[in-house]
This record gives sequence, structure tokens and C-alpha cells, in this order.
Amino acid sequence: MDWGLAIANVLNPAALFFALGFAAVLFKTDLEIPAPLPKLFSLYLIIAIGYTGGTKLAASGLSGTVLLYIAAAVFMALLVPVAVFFALRRLLSVYDAAAMAATYGSISIVTFIVGTEFLDRNAQTYGGYMVAIMSLMESPAIVAGIFLVRMFAPRRTLAAPKTNAASLLRESFLNASVFLLLGSLLIGWVTGPAHGKSLETFMSGLFKGMVIFFLLDTGMHAGRLIGIFKKTGAPLVIFGLVAPLAGAALGLLVAKGIGMAPGDALLFVILCASASYIVAPAAMRHAVPESNPGLVELLSLGVTFPFNITLGIPLYWMAIRWVWGVD
Repeated sequence: MDWGLAIANVLNPAALFFALGFAAVLFKTDLEIPAPLPKLFSLYLIIAIGYTGGTKLAASGLSGTVLLYIAAAVFMALLVPVAVFFALRRLLSVYDAAAMAATYGSISIVTFIVGTEFLDRNAQTYGGYMVAIMSLMESPAIVAGIFLVRMFAPRRTLAAPKTNAASLLRESFLNASVFLLLGSLLIGWVTGPAHGKSLETFMSGLFKGMVIFFLLDTGMHAGRLIGIFKKTGAPLVIFGLVAPLAGAALGLLVAKGIGMAPGDALLFVILCASASYIVAPAAMRHAVPESNPGLVELLSLGVTFPFNITLGIPLYWMAIRWVWGVD
């Protein structure tokens, strides 16, 4: 492993501000971010990444190659939940295993953003269509998670709300974050690069600052979950570290098989290795109330997310460089 590359990634502002937020809670400081602001940071990042990706997609076009990449992404978003579900069935209930499956089959937008910054720092290019691919990997995993509950869970209790096809589609495709991301992508695609230049100061100029604020708050939230580790046990913590590596390996094989360029391949691998800690847990909390959202969030945000943004991304990049033969 190229430890210089790994250390450089750990010492980038995004990872360090996440660690700062985590330390603020760990050391019981009085640091806090007023409640409405984290939501604003999240909304801004979703709009910026969606709109910018849409303008890049308009410039590059929706070719047969891009459609192939999208098909591969949907395939991975369905395969990973099934693999995670059966891997966890001996450790968790059907409900918790399904919620975890949907979470790890889905993606982390912020991990994707950190990945794009990693590529920018290393002068590597990637296509705007990768944002479209990211957008389309949220919903299939949620659908798969709920389908697994329907297939393998005992008869649902009368108190549990029924999930019909219409509500399932609404929860998956019209979730606020997914809707805003897809909507921003569509607006950027329709208006194109010409209009994108007029919004560049807002969409790009503020972007890194908002990422820092968001990760500071995310680190504080992860710090508040630290007490739950005592109740989880080592096997689940190990799963939180092994799952991204397994997802990355599968993603790397698929990316190589369909001929992705190295920069696109890294983002695809990151998407396959990341776990949602916003959209999927919220959707599964509503659709499968028997599941434990705290446990799901603990592993995705407290274990997998920090691993990916510190050691995972440079590790995946080194694997891609080796497999692709990139110097």
C-alpha cells in the first residue's frame, strides 16, 4: 500500500473536519451547530452535485456506453443488498438484516464527493454521468431491502403499516434527497453548460466550504453514536470494515469488465463500497418499523464512512492503478 497517498488523504481537510467533529463530542465540548443548518448544508450539496453533474452530462451526451454504465450500477445496487442480507442472517433478525442490506446496497453522497475531490487533487478526470449513476443507485437497494423482508420475514404484526407497491415506489423514488438530486441533475442537463457558467460561483465556489461544515456536523453525529458500540459486538464492527472492501472488489471487477476509465472506475468502486446513512435508513425506518435504525446508522456512519474517506479511497485507487496499469 502507498502509505504516502493514504496519509495525504487522511490529512485532507474533509477527513480532518470529520475527525474534529467526532473529537468535539468525544471530549464533551460545548460545540454545536444550530439545528436548521445541517439540513441546509445537505440540501446545498445535493443541489450542487446534481446540477453540476447534469451540466457535464449535457456536455458529454447520453451514449450507449453511459447506458451500459447505468445498467451496471443498477445491477450492483441489487446484487449487494442480497449478498449483505444473507451474510448477516446469522447475526441479525430478518428486519435488521434487510435494513442493513438496503443501507449497504445504497450509496453515500458525501463519500462520492470526497472521491471527486481525491481525483481532482490527483489530476484525474471523470465523467459527469457518474452523478447520474450515483442518483440511480439509491432506490434499487431500498426496493431490494423491502422485497427481502416480504420474502423472508414471518407474518407482519397488525401494528406494522402495510407497504404496497405504490408506497414502496414513493418511498424509494420520491424520497426528498433522491427527488432533489434527480431534479437538480435534470435541471443541469436541460439548461446545459452555458447556464452552468453563470452559477459557477454558487455551485462550485462554495462547495468545498459546505463540505467542511457538513463533515464537521457528520463527525459530531458519529461521535454521539459511540456508546452503542458496547452493545453491538465485534462481529458487526468487523462487518462494517469488510463490507466496503467486498463491495469495492465486486465494483472493480465490473468496472474493468465494462471498460470504465480509471477516474470513472474509482467513483463506481466508491459507490459500490459506500453505505447510505441518510436516505436508505430513513426509508427503511418507515417501511420496516421492526428494524433498529440506530444499529444501521452506527455501522454505516460510525464504521464504514470514516474507513472509506480515510483509508478506503486511496486503497481503491491503488488497486485500480494496478489493475488498469496506470502509473
